[in-house]
Amino acid sequence: MIDLFDSQLVGGTVALTNRIVMAPMTRTRTSEGDIPNELMATYYGRRASAGLIVTEATDVAPSSNGYAMTPGIYTQDQRQGWRLVNDEVHRKGGTIFSQLWHVGRMAHPSLMPNSEAPWGVTEERADSQVFAHGPDGTLGYMPAGQPRRLRTEEVFALVGTVTQACVQAREAGFDGVEIHAANGYLFEQFMNSVLNTRTDCFGGGSVENRTRFLMEVVEAALRELGPGRVGVRLSPFGKFNGIPANPLTEETLLYVADKLGRLGVAYLHLVYELMPEANMEVAEFKSRHLDHALLAKVRAAFPGKIIWCGGFTDRQSAQDALDTGLVDLIAFGRPYIANPDLAARLKHDWPLAEADRSTYYTRRGERGYTDFAAYPER
Repeated sequence: MIDLFDSQLVGGTVALTNRIVMAPMTRTRTSEGDIPNELMATYYGRRASAGLIVTEATDVAPSSNGYAMTPGIYTQDQRQGWRLVNDEVHRKGGTIFSQLWHVGRMAHPSLMPNSEAPWGVTEERADSQVFAHGPDGTLGYMPAGQPRRLRTEEVFALVGTVTQACVQAREAGFDGVEIHAANGYLFEQFMNSVLNTRTDCFGGGSVENRTRFLMEVVEAALRELGPGRVGVRLSPFGKFNGIPANPLTEETLLYVADKLGRLGVAYLHLVYELMPEANMEVAEFKSRHLDHALLAKVRAAFPGKIIWCGGFTDRQSAQDALDTGLVDLIAFGRPYIANPDLAARLKHDWPLAEADRSTYYTRRGERGYTDFAAYPER
């Protein structure tokens, strides 16, 4: 029987010390220029006992920024900042992947180069909010901007942009990358059969076309980094960021799982969360998991490792999930905010601390970020 604290080899090359994953969580603590800093290095370094850390979503280009104060990877200063983070994680024996995203229509002109319109699969606007600059320059939650439809040649060019970000992640010292194809951002916008009404080779008329953007990026990433260094995150049935319900979700999920498995992707990171459309600083989050029968189909289609994320809060729930035999690693999100030593707390049944929800996304430096202590051994 697999234990939560057993080691794990991912992609045949990346050795993890346990089956615990620190899930990606936006925390808005970057310096000016969306540059990772020493505070972030401290934050991630203190959580290096996770088998795998997946960073907060990271912008691959100025056009991919959908949330103020999220980090980028496309400038030299940003890469140097991430090098601080990665060196600290590695110094403490950890493994860290960069989660790369492009938000697509989930952006606001105030965050875009030259205040241009967000980039969309189509011109349909997202019925959701983003954290951006208001007319007076004040940061706050505002409706997503009206997108412009990407031209076919721009989509192909964007494949090159994300591929370059994979190379830049390697230069910054990351052990690998996770392509963020979940939660209503650009990759999922393409894969959604209701939203994607395009008629070109990336159009939603067939599963091959609507997943083409993801597959083009993954193939290029694998060429650059190797099979053990690339994972993909998916959120089947998710409703976050105004993504419409997709009647072809299961068909798409199983096609993607099979295709990514054939390409040699190291892992699938599956999350099924019912998340709020309101201000994320104060909203209550609720989660539930994928149906076991569907998860078994994914397991049969995908030969790599499967990470299960969403709602895990203690050792028993994580171990029960592993005991199904359907997944290989368990991702914890919010418990990692107030418990930098979460792996040790789970292993020794030490009590878990809880963070003040209002500090999740604040711009208040250490408060609610690096001011949590490890549990004292007795």
